Amino acid sequence: MGTPPRTPNTDSQGRPFSDEVVQAVWEKGQPIAGISPSQRRRDSCGAIIDRSFFGRRKTPFGWEIDHVRPLSQGGSDALDNLQPLHWMNNRAKGDDYPEWNCELTAS
Repeated sequence: MGTPPRTPNTDSQGRPFSDEVVQAVWEKGQPIAGISPSQRRRDSCGAIIDRSFFGRRKTPFGWEIDHVRPLSQGGSDALDNLQPLHWMNNRAKGDDYPEWNCELTAS
């Protein structure tokens, strides 16, 4: 029996990220010309994410906090190892590292 999978948007201890960390990760998203960066940005694949849809799957602009280097591969909860990813891209990435394929790109 292995360790049960963590819930999305939780740290290495399974705790939800603080509001401050969520905001800091959000700000790592790429601004979109002509749209308020406090409202919408792009993830590293180019997919559009909406600040108000944090943690919401099954929505067109939902996003999650991804550990760039997965915890299972020695990654940490440090801010430089966290990025905002559209929920579909985070699901597709899983524990792949360093290479992985985007599920959803610029639209």
